[in-house]
Amino acid sequence: MYRSRFKNPRTTARRWQAGAVAGVAVAIVGVGLGVASAAEASPTVNCSPLKITVNVPSQATDEVKRNLELLNTQIDEANARIVSTKGQGGPNFIQNAIVGPLQSKRFATINRIETAIGRNAAKPDLNAEGLSVCSLNANGGASVKNPTSFPTAAAGNTGNTGNAGGNTGNNAGGNDNAGANTGVATVNCPQVAVTVAVPQQAQAEVVRNLELLNTQIDEANARIKSTVGQGGKNFIQNAILGPLQSKRFATINRIETAIGRNAPKPNLNAEGLSVCSLNANGGTSTKNSTSVTVRQAGQNAAGTGAAPTVNCPAVKVNVTIPAQAQAEVTRNLELLQTQINEANTRIVNTVGQGGPAFIQNAILGPLADKRFATINRIETAIGRNAAKPNLNAEGLSVCSLKE
Repeated sequence: MYRSRFKNPRTTARRWQAGAVAGVAVAIVGVGLGVASAAEASPTVNCSPLKITVNVPSQATDEVKRNLELLNTQIDEANARIVSTKGQGGPNFIQNAIVGPLQSKRFATINRIETAIGRNAAKPDLNAEGLSVCSLNANGGASVKNPTSFPTAAAGNTGNTGNAGGNTGNNAGGNDNAGANTGVATVNCPQVAVTVAVPQQAQAEVVRNLELLNTQIDEANARIKSTVGQGGKNFIQNAILGPLQSKRFATINRIETAIGRNAPKPNLNAEGLSVCSLNANGGTSTKNSTSVTVRQAGQNAAGTGAAPTVNCPAVKVNVTIPAQAQAEVTRNLELLQTQINEANTRIVNTVGQGGPAFIQNAILGPLADKRFATINRIETAIGRNAAKPNLNAEGLSVCSLKE
């Protein structure tokens, strides 16, 4: 049977109709799948909130708040990227491309918060390692945002307990650089009591140095407050109490030296009184008294009465004095009184100087030599024109002290 080599137009048309129907069916199915896919909720990130339970110094509040807000921004950005990259990559795309980088960002942000607090308080452990890890809310839902409020403290008042990471005791008090919850630590220094009479010439210098002891206490307390949390557990001892001890030792020594220029140099126990401890719970430091007993000119070393005077036996010339010797004898008798006056003046001016034998060695001894020579001159003057008398120069030259 003969067949035409040309196709039947009607058959071809039917084939085109069948193809079109199949295409429409596939398209409808595809649209249906697309609608179903779009209806599925995108996952969201699930991050543990960072809660700051330590007192944040006022100097750090802005930076801490800014970084807490940044944690929320990072969550929002991660969720937005999950939506915009839906279907991209393999099964681990979100973990590798979104959740992993989010962890690194959160770790760095929490570390910055710790550092900001640590500049003016004990650096807390906020558990950056644990709180930086986020998981997924596979079925979507709103991500929990991080609170941006936190307790604050005025500069220096950083005593607190605990931290967001659940570690207790890592606070300013635990680092030995602040007080406990009642306040910042303060220095506790023993009193330097000047129990000796201070010469009038030394009063200003002694009072100035006693006031300096109080200034040093104030400066040490101010430094403790301004460096809360800095250094290790021995920071206060090494950086504040140690230097304070050296300053106090030098100041007490200056007080001793000032008194010693015009009185016996006292031992005020500079070695023992220079050492200060800490009032760990804070409180007001005891200040040093600046009042002293002043020894006025003419008073004894204790400042309780008049300075001693010399007590010399009277030299009596009981022989007739030749007229030619009268002037010389009178002049030397007057000189004996001048010597007494000079000795008394020197006693007043040197009260407290030297050791216990100072007056004997430096004043009474030389006075005896002067009197012996003067009495001898009187005897010699008379002996030029009469029998030379024995006025007992050896005995009458020695003077004692009248306290």
